[in-house]
Amino acid sequence: MSSSTLVSVIIPAYNAANWIRETLASVAAQTHQALEVIVVDDGSTDETMAIATEFATHDRRFQTVRQDNAGVAVARNHGAALARADLLAFVDADDLWAPEKIERQVEALHAAGIDTGLCYSWYVMIDAEGTITYREDFAHIDGRVLEQLFRANFVGNGSSALVRRQAFDDAGGFEPALRNSGAQGCEDILFYCRVAERHCFAVVPEYHVGYRQLPDNMSSDLSRMLRSWFMVVTEMLQRHPEKRAILMAGTYSYARFCTRRAVHRRRPGTWVALLALLAQRFPSMAVRMAAVETPRVFMEQLRYRFRSTPASAPQPHPASPDDRYAPGGRY
Repeated sequence: MSSSTLVSVIIPAYNAANWIRETLASVAAQTHQALEVIVVDDGSTDETMAIATEFATHDRRFQTVRQDNAGVAVARNHGAALARADLLAFVDADDLWAPEKIERQVEALHAAGIDTGLCYSWYVMIDAEGTITYREDFAHIDGRVLEQLFRANFVGNGSSALVRRQAFDDAGGFEPALRNSGAQGCEDILFYCRVAERHCFAVVPEYHVGYRQLPDNMSSDLSRMLRSWFMVVTEMLQRHPEKRAILMAGTYSYARFCTRRAVHRRRPGTWVALLALLAQRFPSMAVRMAAVETPRVFMEQLRYRFRSTPASAPQPHPASPDDRYAPGGRY
């Protein structure tokens, strides 16, 4: 691999007119210039396709294709089917890349060897304005990572990974059945688990992705996300029944995250729906969420509200609220 190694970038886009121009610019600014960029418009009803088509007239590496609305998995698979490269990268149409992302990942994938099918980078969370809202101190996880993925999606999102074509094919691409069952949301983690069943992972321990959190994006529907995770667990248990304890630990962590987020966002209806879903599959887990985790969140909020001085509050990991994610800087 070298600077001339072609990388195909697939951008699934649905009603992303507010963000896609910035996303396309961050892809165009990659220091690794040998790119083929395929924007797959997933039946948008806004100006997404027009913006992407206009952008492509100024950069011959970009092309656009339109499909009837079928979901992110079908859109990614569609783009991969059209791609010419043996290396595939995916970025959602509202996320951002730092300029060196692809260059550093190509280097890392080459250095890791042919047994490594996927390379990912760390990410920061950003809001609608591009302000960094959270930066986690990630662990360095690479090699055989299937058990770690069962515990938590440390890759974190669908815009972080560079994948070998062989690994993509071995995984069967992204799974449309989640969306078809009304449980979209965990397409990324399911794909990563499938890749990890046969291939090693590499990591570039640098913050290369701005992962945008919006009130109406896919990850905001917590009940649907939990249903989606249940589908991942069901599939993985069928092939790895000996890993049940690890998968249950991961399910508890995922349910805890969703429950806490519902409380923090003051969504009692979502909280009830989450507990109902848990009660159907894992009754004891639902009881623990209601009796232990929910009161714990309320107590944390009370301690924060009535702390004696501002200095006593725990210091967050992210940069200051004025720190905007500007691809081109270092994080």
